[in-house]
Amino acid sequence: MRMIATLMFSASLMLANHMTTGEKKSLTIDGARKVIAGAVAEAKKNHAAGVVAVVDDGGNLIAVERLDGTFGAGANIAIGKARTAALFKKPTKFFEDVINKGRTAMATLPDFTPLQGGVPLTLDGQIVGAVGVSGANTAAQDEEFAMAGAHALLTGSTAAVRYFDSAAVSAAFDKGAVLFDASDKYMVHASRREAAGMVELHEEDADIVYVLKGTATLVTGGRLLDGKATGPGEIRGMNLDGGDTRELKPGDVVIIPAGTPHWFKKVTNPFTYYVVKAR
Repeated sequence: MRMIATLMFSASLMLANHMTTGEKKSLTIDGARKVIAGAVAEAKKNHAAGVVAVVDDGGNLIAVERLDGTFGAGANIAIGKARTAALFKKPTKFFEDVINKGRTAMATLPDFTPLQGGVPLTLDGQIVGAVGVSGANTAAQDEEFAMAGAHALLTGSTAAVRYFDSAAVSAAFDKGAVLFDASDKYMVHASRREAAGMVELHEEDADIVYVLKGTATLVTGGRLLDGKATGPGEIRGMNLDGGDTRELKPGDVVIIPAGTPHWFKKVTNPFTYYVVKAR
């Protein structure tokens, strides 16, 4: 009887623990990177700067990334927005609106950043952290990029279908622009050249080129002369020693592996082409 009672007590205790504790979700570093990738891709699509910060549900910093051209204080502000959204479990725009309506005493709270651009992150209905963005062109854009990061956590930054209508594509080709940036996976460029360019070498990215309009003389391979680093993994120079020469026309496709020098030595005006940068 004592054994049966003990088993019954143990079963009751296990059931009670299950009912009162539940399963707690947590945000991993991979999840934080997905959030940052989604926000950064949206920022680059809009040709904007910014800092993206991700914290856990306790407001502890997991990851932060600053785009080139963002003002120095952006990192601290983005972290503050993320921390506020996580600890108060609300978008920071809510608090900015409350203060603007007259409840200014809230602004005196410690470690409190009531500025638009902080958004909670949820998984299966549980808040697991928050993302904060600062340094975009407008406060509304800060929030838009943060929401894009939050969406990326649920879908994966490259899993969601992205649609660009003909007007958006034409506008991108008119100036030559990044059409889509999936961060460390791939990028799609709507490229435009009106004159010959410099010799390029991408240490990590392969270029997949599809010609739409115009013609070009492309030189690939050989040895880049007087190359200088212009960014992480990016080298530029003025000339090539050797290499293979091809004449490109509409409909042609060329794949240039990472680490291969290439040079659009001569182009018609305009020369437009898609480039998919893959890693």
